[in-house]
Amino acid sequence: MKNRLKIASWNINSLRLRAPLLERLIAALRPDVACLQETKVPDELFPAGLPAQLGYPFAAWRGMKGYNGVAIFSRLPFYPLDIAPDWCARGDCRHLSVSLDLGSGPVELHNFYVPAGGDVPDRAVNPKFAHKLDFVAEATHWFAARTRLRRTVLAGDLNIAPLENDVWSHRQLLGVVSHTPPETAGLTAWLQQGFDDAIRHFVPPDRKLYTWWSYRNRDWRASDRGRRLDHIWISRDLTSALRTCRILKDARDWPQASDHVPVGVELEV
Repeated sequence: MKNRLKIASWNINSLRLRAPLLERLIAALRPDVACLQETKVPDELFPAGLPAQLGYPFAAWRGMKGYNGVAIFSRLPFYPLDIAPDWCARGDCRHLSVSLDLGSGPVELHNFYVPAGGDVPDRAVNPKFAHKLDFVAEATHWFAARTRLRRTVLAGDLNIAPLENDVWSHRQLLGVVSHTPPETAGLTAWLQQGFDDAIRHFVPPDRKLYTWWSYRNRDWRASDRGRRLDHIWISRDLTSALRTCRILKDARDWPQASDHVPVGVELEV
């Protein structure tokens, strides 16, 4: 028997600061599973009771002080997967994976927070940009080695807007970190290791689509200079299982909003 599975992903940009906003996310998207990035809280200070209070009795997290950090809240039982490497040997809490227990069979879920890459798109002078490219390349090679990828979902803030209509101006952002050719080529190569882009399954590539608007824009909605940095991918055997997607754009107007908005998909698996 197939199950409806709703998965949401959100760069919360500090869990402790924005924990009250999770109730709004849940009310809007009603996810069975929520993947959070940039939680910015070390494991020993993580509010361990929060997921259950929100109706998610199963949770996992990996965090560090001040930056990075990922978490998964789930209504479905899961067990943690310890199958991936320590990306770039940094130990910087950018990935968490679990196996969701569905009646129709397990679903492997990966929650990623890819490095932002700093401001200068030159790996020779900017170690942060070099780290970003190396991270994406290592993830690409790792998934490439996992032949016949099945029943797998990858979600997160991948910090790259790969398509021309994933940014407000392709021409003006070609030299800006998150949309440079090395980044977009790298992310496309990663996607091609057995995945389909779940959001673009519903929104054609010729339509503008954003999930992030800078805090520097005083009226972000009027200027609408956004980028699509947040993604949900599904292994190709699940493409036909996709039912709906949501970009919760109004979340950018929530009090003390993150500069990212939640994205979600629904599958029948």
